[in-house]
Amino acid sequence: MLKNISRSLKDLLGADYMEAVKSVAVEINGMDPAEADFLINEKVEFLPDSFVDRMHNMAKKTGETVVKPFNDTLEGAPTESFRKATHLCAAPIGGVGCTRIGQDGRAYLTAKSEHYHTSLGHSFPGYKLITNARRLGILNATHNNTRGYITRLAERKIVAAANGIGEGAKLDEVLSSKEPQVLNRVINLETGSLAVEAGIKMILSRFYRLDSTYNAPKYDGKIPVFLVMEDNKEGLTANYHGTTVFAQTLRGMWPEFYGKCVDNDLYKVVSVKKNDIADFAEKIEKYNSGKYKTAGFMHEIILMNYSGIRLTVEFLQEAHKLCRKYDTFTLCDEIQSCMWYDGMFLFRKYGLHPDFVIIGKGFPGGEYPASKVITTYEADSLNQFGALVTNGQEELASLAYLITMEFSAANGAEITAMGDYIENRTKELAEAFPELLAAPEGLGHLAAIHFQMVEKAAEFTKLINGKCVDISAQLYKADCPPGALLKPPLIADEVVVDVMIEKIIECLKEL
Repeated sequence: MLKNISRSLKDLLGADYMEAVKSVAVEINGMDPAEADFLINEKVEFLPDSFVDRMHNMAKKTGETVVKPFNDTLEGAPTESFRKATHLCAAPIGGVGCTRIGQDGRAYLTAKSEHYHTSLGHSFPGYKLITNARRLGILNATHNNTRGYITRLAERKIVAAANGIGEGAKLDEVLSSKEPQVLNRVINLETGSLAVEAGIKMILSRFYRLDSTYNAPKYDGKIPVFLVMEDNKEGLTANYHGTTVFAQTLRGMWPEFYGKCVDNDLYKVVSVKKNDIADFAEKIEKYNSGKYKTAGFMHEIILMNYSGIRLTVEFLQEAHKLCRKYDTFTLCDEIQSCMWYDGMFLFRKYGLHPDFVIIGKGFPGGEYPASKVITTYEADSLNQFGALVTNGQEELASLAYLITMEFSAANGAEITAMGDYIENRTKELAEAFPELLAAPEGLGHLAAIHFQMVEKAAEFTKLINGKCVDISAQLYKADCPPGALLKPPLIADEVVVDVMIEKIIECLKEL
């Protein structure tokens, strides 16, 4: 059972900072001192029983009409592709816990945390601290040159968590380290795509100058080679690292543009077979000779954009060792997996020491777009404007990070236990319906139900969505195992998961 904790703004941000905030609230904004003291010291419950009861009640009503429908046909001004994909009936008019209330008045179970980012579900009580901060007048908007105290505190907490340590002398030592593979730098951005792009630029800076003020880079004249995960047709579609043009070429998009880059020896993308260290070793050796130099190995750990296939500990540990041998940066993209595991970072459970870790989605819990690059002294190569996003330093977004991290840190064992429960339930499905399902993939909350046939996966998705359970199937990539993707919020417990599984079983029986 998840622990309910109570925290105040003073608990999270410290007495000195809150006293400074109070002085502005009272002296500049005219707030009553007693009201300011209340907002500063109010102990907010993160997961009270009353909230859990409402979450359970709504989960059990999945598919039912629970409020009067909002009969609206306003489309906005979408592109054609968005227009075709939009389901107005399920658009939110509210929600609680693991349930979104759609415009049609029905209860929708968010079985994949909306699109993998509402780590603490909807209307998480702990985020009331953000409301308190706003009432006190804590500003959200700032800039790179005036990064606020909350953002600076979040950076320090992120570095501590990424290194598996707490406050104190050890953290100070890590923050000042110039040793390779010591994660002690944070770049604050908005989306995962921009965070990955910043990592790519830092990797490219070893081959090309950022601007004319820079000296010749370490590998000047060499052609940078990016290693990415291979799909089941020896292509590039198994990897996903965002929506910038460069990142999209890593997964086979913009073929003519990429072809001209290759023809002119600008860079090259090479795919490596999943969980095949011999193939990895062969390719990293091949592309560290002649005109080529491997620049970076970019990978997720759970390939949620390729049917939830999981890379093994053994493969990634050996691949990272080879990268260090060949002076090749490793970029671990944890946008999907961060916060869904005890300790917040899956790379730590794998025993990896990457040069870049990309985080987002789960950390701010869907409250704000707020992603980060965590990197090292060795890779810290860009000037201030090399990876700039004006809104990346938002103070309340950083507060959302701290709240989510506080809850996760208090519930590490419970998160692991719930992940195990989800894994066991999905394995039971495969055993009960062997004619329809293959062995499931993923790890813990990040799960994929694999189907034997694409057609059945498509039918299943239509059926399960009709029951108001938000599960999508990955059917659009060549030779990708047809999988239905799950990622329940961290606050989902046995009651919620059992509702999800029961709905899945109903659909499998209909198939």
